[in-house]
This record gives sequence, structure tokens and C-alpha cells, in this order.
Amino acid sequence: MNPHPLSNPQSSHHNTRATVLAIFCVGALAPGLCSAAPASKLDQRVEALLSQMTLDEKIGQMTQADMAAVKDLADIPKYGFGSMLSGGDSDPADISPEGWRKSSEQFQSWALKSRLKIPLIYGIDAVHGHNNVDGAVMFPHNIGLGATRNPGLIEKAARITAQEIAGTGMHWAFAPCLAVAQNERWGRTYESFSEVPELVGSFGAAETRGFQAKLPKGNRVLACAKHFAGDGGTRDGIDQGNTVGEDAMLRQLHISPYVESLRAGAGSIMVSYSSWNGEKMHGNKRLLTDVLKGEMGFKGFLVSDWAAIDQLSPDYKADIEKSINAGLDMVMIPNAPGQKNSYVDYISMLKELVNEGRVSKARIDDAVRRILKVKFEMGVFEQPFADPKLTAAIGSPAHRKVARQCVRESLVLLKNEKHALPLSPKIKHLLVVGQSADDLGVQCGGWTITWQGKPGQVIRGGTTVLNGIKQAVSKNTQVMFSADGRNLPKADAVIVVIGEQPYAETKGDRSDLSVSATDAALVKAARASGAPVVTVLLSGRPLVIGLTLEDSDALVAAWLPGSEGQGIADVLLGKYHPTGKLSRTWPRSNEQLGMTHASEGASSPQFALGYGLSY
Repeated sequence: MNPHPLSNPQSSHHNTRATVLAIFCVGALAPGLCSAAPASKLDQRVEALLSQMTLDEKIGQMTQADMAAVKDLADIPKYGFGSMLSGGDSDPADISPEGWRKSSEQFQSWALKSRLKIPLIYGIDAVHGHNNVDGAVMFPHNIGLGATRNPGLIEKAARITAQEIAGTGMHWAFAPCLAVAQNERWGRTYESFSEVPELVGSFGAAETRGFQAKLPKGNRVLACAKHFAGDGGTRDGIDQGNTVGEDAMLRQLHISPYVESLRAGAGSIMVSYSSWNGEKMHGNKRLLTDVLKGEMGFKGFLVSDWAAIDQLSPDYKADIEKSINAGLDMVMIPNAPGQKNSYVDYISMLKELVNEGRVSKARIDDAVRRILKVKFEMGVFEQPFADPKLTAAIGSPAHRKVARQCVRESLVLLKNEKHALPLSPKIKHLLVVGQSADDLGVQCGGWTITWQGKPGQVIRGGTTVLNGIKQAVSKNTQVMFSADGRNLPKADAVIVVIGEQPYAETKGDRSDLSVSATDAALVKAARASGAPVVTVLLSGRPLVIGLTLEDSDALVAAWLPGSEGQGIADVLLGKYHPTGKLSRTWPRSNEQLGMTHASEGASSPQFALGYGLSY
């Protein structure tokens, strides 16, 4: 599949349709995890273990409990959890690499006390690096990686993330996100590589390969393609909303990227909160079983999103029945015993449903068989604990070097008049303006230590844009900094760093994406100084830039670059000439939000899909 389908974007839907019409054969092509090979020693191991399991033990494997919900560690072997996770704000007291390793290995040690000693797999939202770990490398969010147009680099970044995950004793990344975001109002737009399904498919497959590449001792981290399907197409960009359209549209636009990740061997898929024509995906048997597991030949397992089956109806037992019969294999449960819809409730109710004949034993066996097979393929039975060498390498210079390259290649030069860029490293007086220039939290965005993210010095080991600039200029350059843009001193050039405050899903949904009045005033004040103005925009999506574009001699879309601010300095000071290309259409006004290159009557965006200057 052409990774750069921009020479004729209008033809992309036709090409995608041809791909989707052939998806029934994907399972036969998938290498490694979730392969559809004939019966093997692996299958024999699965069947031998399955034959020893009681119904209680099987249901335990279909249970994923959040760390914060497990108040008594003895519950881990008692219920035989198949998996545990840490949600966005569910962390141990010590969030250093060593603290995370000790925490996850404590849970694993308890799992191995169960009768059959089946190891659990520990999952986490490592969506731009191992982003809940203080000291790990934070890569650019997907919207920036999509602008690199470099699947090989994206695969390398995912491989590093997998190594850092494994170094903390975890085994499962809830990534790649294969949402084909159509509307910038959506607060998860930055988790989407592109508005174009071919690009999402190409980059998602690269990330899948990187996550699931073999680690030094032969085991692997499990990738989880998400969120199946249509989460990027909800009306008005409303999170967990309703995607509406004909079946062909769903297949062409939102399902086709999964074809590539399945071919790359994705061993798990997370189901979307969203609905398709009013029907919640977690209860949609036709799409989960008939299409995904049937036509597409998916051999891995399906996991729910956070408490997502609870949204099907007020009757939790009926929700369990509907979702498991629809094809769900594992349920993510954040609630502790004693709370409504806890993992104890789920386990007891699912057992009742089997005994009542409302969920068949064959459906239970199918789910557990899928989970066990993936665990065997991952090597978690042989290597349930962390490799100390991988723990020691978390946040290493070698890892940060790759992240820095990702930042360099992700930047998109939108404007460059009067050769404002690149700046000379020998410039005499350089003024940097804006609090965002010296704020790692803003630079990294959401899903950084906390779920929603927050401004400030949120991580150890990162470099802000300001510090990156200071390291890149000559020793004779005077770098001045003004956070508020008041009483600006004279300079030979001004770099203004502006952008969105951190956010994640739901809370990030916005109907007005105009650059804030405060940020616009910073750029205007810099313009009044008389020096050339270079504006760097940190954002999780294209913003309506209005007069800020006119007030800037140069404008760089830096997205949410992560921890390595030197990559931005490298571009501004000419060490790396910009190569990034927009992977989504840039709107001119709020009225154009939701317009893509394929929209009917689409015309006159601020910048078109594929746009990007260089020096």
C-alpha cells in the first residue's frame, strides 16, 4: 500500500475499498502473534492448559482489573485474573522505572501463586512512550508522528517504547491508535496519525511491528490496535459519540487501517466506546464477530475499554451477556469489590450466565483459548518478570536520540517569509517569548504522567524548547526569555512559543479552536518589537490561527513533541531542514472544522493535506 497517497487524494477511498473487499484473507497472512498457522505445538500447549481449567479459572482469564481496584492482593490468585492494568491516573506511589517494576512484579508474583500458575499480562496506555513513568522518554503524539511520513522511524520509536515497557515488568501497550480522526473538535485528535486511512494503516502497522518485535530474551510486548471501529468519525467530533453512515463508509474509512495492523500481527484489539448508527460497538456482534473475527480472520483477542460495557444498559448482567456474546474476550474493570459493577460482580454474573445457558461454554473456551495463545506467543510464561538490563536503559541517551529525531521530522514549516528561518546559531541577541517555551507539561500534552496531563515540570530528564535553544546557539549568543511578553528587550530575532494547555479524551473536546487571545497577544507584542518573529505552535491538532499567521514571519507546527525539545531547536537553528508534511487538512476558520480533503465542496483551507515547506 502506498504510504504517501497524496498525489491523488481523491482516489484513496477507491483503493481502500479494494483492500477492504479482500480483508477476509488477513488472518492467513499475519506473522507472529495471532497467526493463523495450522495446528502446532503452540496449539497443543493451549489445549492442554485449557483442558485443565475450571469454569472459574477460565472466567478469571477473561477479567482485567485495574491496579487501584485490587485492595487485597490475594484476590489475584483467588480469581485468577488474566490481566491487570494501570489506568490514566492509577499509579504506584513510586512512579520511577524501579518503582513501577517493583509494583508490577509484585502483582505477577501473586498471579503465579494460583493453582495453574498462569502469568498475567500487565497493560498500560503507553501512547507516546511509556508515558506514566517518570524518567521514560516521551515521543511526539501520533499527530506529529504522522507528519514525519516515516514508517521506519515510527517502528523504531515503538520498539524503544516496548523495551521501556518491558523494563518495568509490563507486557501490553494499549496502542497503536488507528482512529482516522475527521473532526479537530475531538479531544483525541492528537492520538490519530492522519485523516487519511491509508496513512493511518501504514503507520499503525509500523507501530504494531515495533511493539511486538522480539526483545533480547525472546519475549515480546503485546500491541493493542484501538478503538474498533469508527471512533474518529463521531458526529461533531464528540468523544464516545455516534458515527453515522453506510456500511461501505465504515469499512473504507474506519476499518481499513486494521487490515494493515492485522497483517503486521496485532495480537489484541480494543473495542471503541463509540456507536455505529446508534448501536454501541461493545454490543455489536456483527462487527466484532462476523466482520473482525470472521471476514478479517482476527486470531487474537478483544478487550473492552475502561468500564465500557457498563454503557450498554442499566442492567450489568445483561451488559456482560450482550458483550461476551458479541465477541468480547476480556473485560476491563476499574471498580473495586463493594463498588457497583466490580470485578467480583463481573465474575459471579458471567458464571451465572454460563450456568443459565445464556453464554455458551464454547464462547468461554473460544475467548480463553485466544488469550492463552497470545500469552504463549508473547513468551510471558517463560519470562514473566522484567529484564534488569531493560530497566536500566529506560530514558537512556540512545532512546532520547531517536525521540529527538522524531521531533525533527514531525515539525511542519507552514510559513517562512524573508528567510526568517533558519536562524544562525551565531545570532547575537535572541529573545524567546511565552511560558510554553519552558514548560515540559505543555510540550508533552495529555497522557503524560497523569491522564489529562498538566503544565509544569512533570517529568525528569526532558528538555524544554527554551533549554534546547540555549544548548544549540553559540557561546556568544545572548538568549533572553520573557514568559509574559511584557517590556520586551531589543533582539535580532524573536521566537514565540504558544499552544494549547494539556488535555485528553472528553475534556479536550472543543467547538472553538481559535488560538487563544493571550497567545495571539504574545505574537502581536513580538511583532511590535520590529525584529523577525518566528512562531512555534504546540498543539494536539490544527488551530485556527487567524491574524497570528500575519504577525509571524515564520510559523512552525510543532504538535505535541514530547520530552526532547532539542529537536525543535535543531530545526529553528538549521541543524535539520524541515521535512514534515501535514497529515490532515488545516482549517482557515471554525466554520471549516471537520473539513477534510475528501469533504464535499472542500475548498480553501488554510493549508492543504500534504503541505509543508523546507529551507
